[in-house]
Amino acid sequence: MKTTQALAAAASAVLLATLLAACSPASDGGDKGSTDGGDASSLTCDNTITKTDVPAVTVWGWYPNMDKVVENFNSGHDDVQVCWTNAGQGNDEYDKFQTAISAGSGAPDVVMLEADRIPNYVVQGALVDISDFGYDDVKDNFSEGAWKDVSVGDAVYAAPVDGGPMGMIYRTDVFEKYDIDIPTTWEEYEAAGVKLKEAGGPLLGDLGANVPAVFMALAIQNGATPFTYDPTSPQDIGIKVNDDASKEVLDYWAGLVKQGLVGTQDQFTPEYISGVVGGDYATYVSAAWAPGYLSGAGVGEGDDAGKFATAPLPQWDTANPVSVNWGGSAFAVTAQASNQELAAEVAFGIYADDASLKDGWENQIIFPLNQSVLTSDEFLNAEVGFFNGQQANKEVYIPAENAYKGFTYSPFGSFYYASFTEELAAINAGEKDGSQAADDLQTKLVAYATEQGFTVAE
Repeated sequence: MKTTQALAAAASAVLLATLLAACSPASDGGDKGSTDGGDASSLTCDNTITKTDVPAVTVWGWYPNMDKVVENFNSGHDDVQVCWTNAGQGNDEYDKFQTAISAGSGAPDVVMLEADRIPNYVVQGALVDISDFGYDDVKDNFSEGAWKDVSVGDAVYAAPVDGGPMGMIYRTDVFEKYDIDIPTTWEEYEAAGVKLKEAGGPLLGDLGANVPAVFMALAIQNGATPFTYDPTSPQDIGIKVNDDASKEVLDYWAGLVKQGLVGTQDQFTPEYISGVVGGDYATYVSAAWAPGYLSGAGVGEGDDAGKFATAPLPQWDTANPVSVNWGGSAFAVTAQASNQELAAEVAFGIYADDASLKDGWENQIIFPLNQSVLTSDEFLNAEVGFFNGQQANKEVYIPAENAYKGFTYSPFGSFYYASFTEELAAINAGEKDGSQAADDLQTKLVAYATEQGFTVAE
């Protein structure tokens, strides 16, 4: 989900003591943990359950409107109720979940996860394949890419809710003042930066070392396949983050830095937001959730109001356009859920009703992946206030989502992102070019995977 995905991307690695050993979790759980559908009044929840004579399923989630989502689900169900706990946002929740996995108890029945974290827990045996628990009833509600992001191999480990199809946000006032055409290729993007610099304009954009997920996405857009992994062969993993496509992307961005066309400020910081508000950057390469994040941080108000628009993400090869994604969350059933079928009903059903989805997108909390929203005239034709009334969904984000084919994420995402962040920081500091950073990243990841017991194919 939106900024938690980016903040988590810069987190320190958490070394898992037994990455390949499947846990043997207890089914009784702990406080705020799993339940077999007993007396709901005995559970500690952040919400009040009024239908106490039906089974309850415990859920951890941090969406800003989670209280409304839970209320909507509970009011619409007489067979099961949700006992919701906000166990923290992003890494705060993940730390608690990891503790529960290691202890074999204390995890909820259903846990909210960002899509790129799912393989991490799959290799620990902490999540349940829910493809036999109602998947066939809802599979047409989401795109191929949405399902791939929550799957590992042929197994489905979560129910998708929101995503981050990527585009390019830009300052209309800057583009007009300096007569910049909207770039459709990365070559044109660089040329726009050169033109801005020569005219004394602002920086073209910003390369923050703390957003490695962006650069993974851009490498995939260029044809890279960083990871291959299938839990049916749990000891085998393919790692290739220094192929020609990945090096081309990192060398490209290193070149932008060296020319002084882009900034190197970490994103999601007060300093970065101050720069956005101050007009220091002409573009922001980001995702569909960005308007909610930026407006929540005070961007687009006062003198900035009405000066932002969005366009499709520039392409490496216009003859072979590729849509990519940054962010997205889902609900997974944990292995500690004693009634997995009932937990799957909640995972598939929570944040899936019309009222919750509408509240999510109207208040710019999420970019929903449910086709009932993506195909609706109301969402399609919505005039986004942050973009000065532009129909951004129709023009940019829905086409991007519909074309997105999904990623294969690493089963040790925290270490990967932390290592990638180190390499991006070295690029920003002028210590390495992109190719060297890619080679060093490859070496780090292969060594780490080997230490964890994987057989690595490069």
